[in-house]
Amino acid sequence: MPPRLFEETVLPHLDAAFNYARWLTRNDADAEDVVQDACVRAMRFFSSLRDDDARPWLFAIVRNTWYSRVSRRPSLTEATPLDSARDQRPDDALDPEERLLQRHTVARVRAALEQLPVDFREVIVLREIEGLSYKEIAAVVRVPIGTVMSRLARARERLLAVLKPATRMETLP
Repeated sequence: MPPRLFEETVLPHLDAAFNYARWLTRNDADAEDVVQDACVRAMRFFSSLRDDDARPWLFAIVRNTWYSRVSRRPSLTEATPLDSARDQRPDDALDPEERLLQRHTVARVRAALEQLPVDFREVIVLREIEGLSYKEIAAVVRVPIGTVMSRLARARERLLAVLKPATRMETLP
């Protein structure tokens, strides 16, 4: 396998793989380790990539890497929450009050996602944040499409319950 082909095919998806790993691990440092191990595995097994879309293939490797680490070190499932400041990019089009409300909303959604069981969290992250199709998600998590659809529906229901309209006092930061 020419290294250039691997770089052109897989490396453009590293940011997305890291984002997915962060949602799985709930910890930046562990996510970095998972992605690094996954990249080594991806390079080793690059010949197993069957089509041109390396993104779901890489996500499956990230997921498998994470699960293999969790089985060795159960403490990974109790990792610290994501660093919410890392991905907050200011939107210059918003005034300070709107930015503050936006940050509050992002923090509420992030906290709600972190409350979901990992089976629900990973399918909603893959669908709503990473934009994978049901078929791609099914391949990544190794379940039938019907199970993906069911998990997504239940994850969305739980998110709605957690994010239900808050009282006026709860919405103020």
